[in-house]
Amino acid sequence: MAHYAFLNSESIVVEVIVGVDEDTDGIDWEQHYGNFRGQTCKRTSYNTIGNEHLSGGTAYRGNFASIGYTYDETNDVFIPPKPADNYTLNTNTWLWEENE
Repeated sequence: MAHYAFLNSESIVVEVIVGVDEDTDGIDWEQHYGNFRGQTCKRTSYNTIGNEHLSGGTAYRGNFASIGYTYDETNDVFIPPKPADNYTLNTNTWLWEENE
């Protein structure tokens, strides 16, 4: 089972679904779901947080996508919403860190 995030026109995640594994039937499932919905769709890994895979595997797209996260196409990562103005994005973990 794989997870997929649907994005609005500003690349903000508006929904995350459970879908077909990406290797099933040789189909590009991001493209398939995106075409079906008429939205951009990106696969996301439930096991990736802070640009690390929880089971020691390969991290995928920085963080598991949730509603309100931004998809950064340049870096191919999901970034959580900025908690407050005094936070800076750590581009190693793709998480926000409070400035001191």
